[in-house]
Amino acid sequence: MEAEAILAALIPSWSSVILLTFYLGYLAVAGFILPGRVVPGAILPDGTRLHYRCNGLVSLLMLLALLGTGFYMKWMSPTVIADKGVELLSTTFMFSLFVSLVLYAAGLKSCSQSSSLKAHATGNFIHDWWFGVQLNPHFMGIDLKFFYVRAGMMGWLLINLSLLAKSYVTGTANLSVILYHLFCALYITDYFFFEELMTSTWDIIAERLGFMLVFGDLVFIPFTFSIQGWWLLKNKVELTKVAAIANFLTFIIGYLVFRGANKQKHVFKKNPKAQIWGKPPKVIGGKLLASGYCVRHGLSFQVFEER
Repeated sequence: MEAEAILAALIPSWSSVILLTFYLGYLAVAGFILPGRVVPGAILPDGTRLHYRCNGLVSLLMLLALLGTGFYMKWMSPTVIADKGVELLSTTFMFSLFVSLVLYAAGLKSCSQSSSLKAHATGNFIHDWWFGVQLNPHFMGIDLKFFYVRAGMMGWLLINLSLLAKSYVTGTANLSVILYHLFCALYITDYFFFEELMTSTWDIIAERLGFMLVFGDLVFIPFTFSIQGWWLLKNKVELTKVAAIANFLTFIIGYLVFRGANKQKHVFKKNPKAQIWGKPPKVIGGKLLASGYCVRHGLSFQVFEER
């Protein structure tokens, strides 16, 4: 019966379509009207550069306030996302598939010669649909690439918060559940606090927008990064105080290395001559940073990008 219920839930419902529509609609409006620092992006091959309004943290806080009001007034349940998880997964997947096909068709028709909108088609449908045709497609003034990354990261937090509420309702919330959600919430909040750093990542400056990025942002990030939360919802894991402290310290150390490394990369991309830990940066091939956190035993390596 459980398998049959899951298969039935794979069919998008009208309620899941409405939830996704209102969520993306809110992000589009909030991203346009809420205040935020306008950050210049990387210089493109044609000498132009895009500018990004980094108001993701304000948008997130406003959304949480609106949702909190809705829960308090009993207009909606805080467990609605957890209750409709599979439906939302299938709906978001179908949406990402639809969007990527529209982007492919619109990209082929583009006559623009700008680096952002110029069509880069190989003639191979699978390749062009998967990797995308245009570098920075826009819709009604919205930079879709930057928009979808924000939607995915924020969606991850909303899923987790709904799972946490579900854990309290079912009585399964314990120390391991609280620590998992705390770590994720801190990471996601940090992402939006330093959203400016996202403008210099490879996804934003170099990859075209196709199914790979649309699916990765809207489906892979929120629905796979939250797998631990789904698992803890039905599997009780008890942690000792020693284990909890060890987990917390491991997270803090990992976070500090992650944030420090990504900040150094961002500074280096903006100013290749900027000092790293008080010394001129060492560079391999003119582009690969081999100083600071990005060095280990004399060998350079690229740390994970933001997200």
